[in-house]
Amino acid sequence: MQKCGMLSIIVPCYNEADDVADFYEQTSAVVGALLSDGTIDGFEFLFVDDGSGDDTFQIIRSLSLENPNVHYISFTRNFGKEAAMLAGLEHCIGDYVVIMDADLQDPPELLPKMFAEMNAEEGCECVATRRTTRKGEPLLRSLFSRLFYKLINRISEVEIVDGARDFRLMSRRMVDSILALKEKSRFSKGLFVWSGFRVRYLEYNNVERSAGTTKWSFWKLVKYSMDGITAFSMAPLQAASALGLLCFTGSLLAVLFFVIQKLFFGIAVQGYALMICSIFLLGGLQLLGIGVLGLYLSKIFIESKRRPDYVILECCLAEESMSGIAAGENDKA
Repeated sequence: MQKCGMLSIIVPCYNEADDVADFYEQTSAVVGALLSDGTIDGFEFLFVDDGSGDDTFQIIRSLSLENPNVHYISFTRNFGKEAAMLAGLEHCIGDYVVIMDADLQDPPELLPKMFAEMNAEEGCECVATRRTTRKGEPLLRSLFSRLFYKLINRISEVEIVDGARDFRLMSRRMVDSILALKEKSRFSKGLFVWSGFRVRYLEYNNVERSAGTTKWSFWKLVKYSMDGITAFSMAPLQAASALGLLCFTGSLLAVLFFVIQKLFFGIAVQGYALMICSIFLLGGLQLLGIGVLGLYLSKIFIESKRRPDYVILECCLAEESMSGIAAGENDKA
């Protein structure tokens, strides 16, 4: 297998004190094997502490003191996984980059297979993973996840594979293309696909967390799915417009029907219940349309403020990326 250059492993962390040491130990063993057989000629771990409230940062810092290949970025508060992934992509220096969760739901033993898949096809810039099962997940969460993928793939301009993970190996060329996208409301699963590079998918059975509990509540997932839909589709706006047109047409036909009844058949239209129901129906549809419009306007509002995606409290990075941090911070000021 050909030598691939340096590998950067980006690890977003939020309250992962129970997992991060085990993750580092297991992943280091796999990376050491890749280094020994010549698949890579160097590596770095880049942990991004997303404002954890436990001992995650202290553990990461101790790992950095023990190993010069371990670097970290610590945020002032919790900015979300998307911001943590972005920070890792902006400040990593590897020729190839992999994003992994610290809870070991992204099996480190897949890394050699990912490199093999990338080398197996010329022009492949990314090897992504997807879960073929959702064993261990709550039934309701799994149901809504599947519905989300079906919905977004019907209405969006990109196709997001059901079960696709953020766990993926990317070339530097692809990473640079992702970083060129400067939007604030990021939905990385869509951005990875939107970039258009050739991707191979590696399937595996779902792996449950090694410890702790998931940080993604049901409502956080709902909000994240709405971010994805509004980022890659105008269908909600089109649907609201279509509903408005349908209601207007229906109301016009109903008025015409009642006028004909009165003029030609002498039948009087009775009842306030029908009128009240009609008012509530039209009012509800108007509120729905305004709400959908508000979602898109909120995106414009967020983009126009140009706030930084994250604020760094402390970092320990390779010299090659220090100038990038200074430039990035100046850009965000």
